[in-house]
Amino acid sequence: MSAVARDVEDRSDTLAGYYDSTTLTTILARRRSQSDPIAIEAQTPMNEDPIDASIIDLRVATLRQLFNEMDPSPLRERDLNPRTEEYIVGWCRELPRNAALCLHIHVDRSDEESSDPAIIGESIRHFFRGRSIATRLRLRRLFAHGRIALVIGLGCLAVAFGLSRLLEDFGPFGGFSGIVKESLVVGGWVAMWRPLEIFLYDWWPILADARLSDRLAGMSVRITCKNTEATPRATHP
Repeated sequence: MSAVARDVEDRSDTLAGYYDSTTLTTILARRRSQSDPIAIEAQTPMNEDPIDASIIDLRVATLRQLFNEMDPSPLRERDLNPRTEEYIVGWCRELPRNAALCLHIHVDRSDEESSDPAIIGESIRHFFRGRSIATRLRLRRLFAHGRIALVIGLGCLAVAFGLSRLLEDFGPFGGFSGIVKESLVVGGWVAMWRPLEIFLYDWWPILADARLSDRLAGMSVRITCKNTEATPRATHP
């Protein structure tokens, strides 16, 4: 219980002498909701802020700092500041994979242009939805390049083995012809290096980034403004 909540409880004995029990209960509940962020969080519906959600805390001077100032798009479609994106993504990577996410933004002072928490939450989720789509598009392009590289690699490998067999059948084995034969075989397998790298190693980190963006696109957003009456405002998908 916070110091404000304890102060409200201490005053209940004094107020009891002036109000009946029903009125006293109403007054105390109202003072808790206005003064104690913890009490407000306890009254928040579970679908807005899951109990088991992993909290990502972020502090900014104003909400404008969240977004890229060079982006002329409307607030709902504006890109996040690269530092903000890096901070959120880096924190999320350290959290359990299956945990629900909640971004808690602590603001020192509010501004009129970006004071609506619903718009801020939707803008952040819209940004990460776009990141997810772009990452999956990147993955599809990688697989397309991998298929082209695979065709080229298999062709080079077939030609290399064919020339090597010709040298073995029609040329003297050993000496210079032996070096050429082995070089062709090695060169054929080297041509397979890029498609093997794509289909064995390059795709799964990109898929992991897309799934991470999906998680961030579904997180709830809470905003607490320091220069107001400490009222956390939650938005959810």
